[in-house]
Amino acid sequence: MKIIRLETIHVRPRWLLLRIYTDTGLVGLGEATLEGASLTVEAMLREMSRWLIGQDPRRIEHVWQHLYRGGFYRGGPVHCSALSGIDMALWDILGKALGAPVHQLLGGRVRDQIRMYAWTDAGTADDYVNSVRDLRVNRSLTAFKYNATGMMRALSTPATLQAAVARLAALRETAGPTVDIAADFHGRVTFPDAKRLVKLLEPYQPMFIEEPILPGDADGLREIAESTSIPIAAGERLFTRWQFQELLEKRAVRIVQPDLAHAGGISEVRRIAAMAESRDVLLAPHCPLSPVALAASLHVAATCPNFLIQEHVTLGETLLAEPFVLESGYLKVSDRPGLGIELDERKLAAERFDGVWDNPRFTAEDGSFAEW
Repeated sequence: MKIIRLETIHVRPRWLLLRIYTDTGLVGLGEATLEGASLTVEAMLREMSRWLIGQDPRRIEHVWQHLYRGGFYRGGPVHCSALSGIDMALWDILGKALGAPVHQLLGGRVRDQIRMYAWTDAGTADDYVNSVRDLRVNRSLTAFKYNATGMMRALSTPATLQAAVARLAALRETAGPTVDIAADFHGRVTFPDAKRLVKLLEPYQPMFIEEPILPGDADGLREIAESTSIPIAAGERLFTRWQFQELLEKRAVRIVQPDLAHAGGISEVRRIAAMAESRDVLLAPHCPLSPVALAASLHVAATCPNFLIQEHVTLGETLLAEPFVLESGYLKVSDRPGLGIELDERKLAAERFDGVWDNPRFTAEDGSFAEW
């Protein structure tokens, strides 16, 4: 079996899908989205295709090593997002060739269903409360994540910090004690504010706090983690096991959040999960992306003993022939070959676009740049 062609497809709102075609007629599906830079990733995929075409798609690790290490320069969001999409598609091809789901090829599932959570960014405290009611009623979810703050100064006033506390307090009152709430700081909070805020949020028992500070400061994350009883989660902006290694060695987080469309695909996230398991750190894959990345995430989640919960923003209603179905906040693990999903070509045609999508820009009250 040989790879003969790569096809990239830009899909609204901002997703980059990948198809890898083989000379046997099997086609693998992957996702290489990089928010705000998918056109650049598409160029990287063309660069990679010069070596990839003609290779055996079943030699997944061989391909991974060549595409990651073979270009001399390695790592980073563009390179790793392109590699991630290819890796997903190769696992899809292998599963289809063998008539087996990807999770079986990874060693078999350790659970039959995957607990899910949704991400909500609703604006005001009242909007969040209404959004959470909707998620519980319409999607039967028992967990969700929200933006813990609005735009923040370098050092916030007590009123600003209390507003963030009031937001979580209102959500906890609405959701009750049986629903998990994760607070996403999104790296927009400076270290001193983050250290103050995590203590203030403790009475409302969030499931975890995500990215309390920007990536790159493992020592700072560890200091915050040591100051609170709330589990700290991070990793959506890290790539490959080598960047996760420092977080794990320094015990800076209790939950790792690699993104399968950025961190190196199914192959690499399974390795990251195993590294985390050896240090009693949980796995909660990041996935604010299409149902293709979600499908890949579910196969990894099914096989990892240290899996906690899976993020999602779509069940595939606009793309899949058979969208995912939530039951009491869980998705059943599919036994269909490969990734177990099929695109609906009519839906796909309606969602195609030119790939131009810009990241939002935020401005602080003094006119300077603000983290989003």
